[in-house]
Amino acid sequence: MKLIHRIGYFSVGLFFGIMFLIFFLSGKRSSCDYLPDARVLKNIRIKERKFSPEAFSYFEANKLDTALVSQSLKNGDVDFGRSNTDGDPCNVFLITNKVENKTLELKIENCDSIATVQKVALKNE
Repeated sequence: MKLIHRIGYFSVGLFFGIMFLIFFLSGKRSSCDYLPDARVLKNIRIKERKFSPEAFSYFEANKLDTALVSQSLKNGDVDFGRSNTDGDPCNVFLITNKVENKTLELKIENCDSIATVQKVALKNE
């Protein structure tokens, strides 16, 4: 078989394979969260979220919206060096996110069914 025929068959198969994937996966909420950072953020995002009294009072005192937590769980970064990933009942993660030329730090306790925002800090860069 000539090389041009092989390339033609390969191209036709590749085209139909891509069309098949686009048709069947277009309506589904599929995501590629394979890196540790993305897996932790997705795991926290899908759980029920609660705020500790300290964190909630920080949001009220600084006139911040609690929607910043949702934004940080989408666009933030997990600082594994400052997180406690070997917690016995629950792991504690430190998540950072840039907000209006400042850095928002969230300390979140990630349990089996609930994620609790324990501490919040907004720091200048």
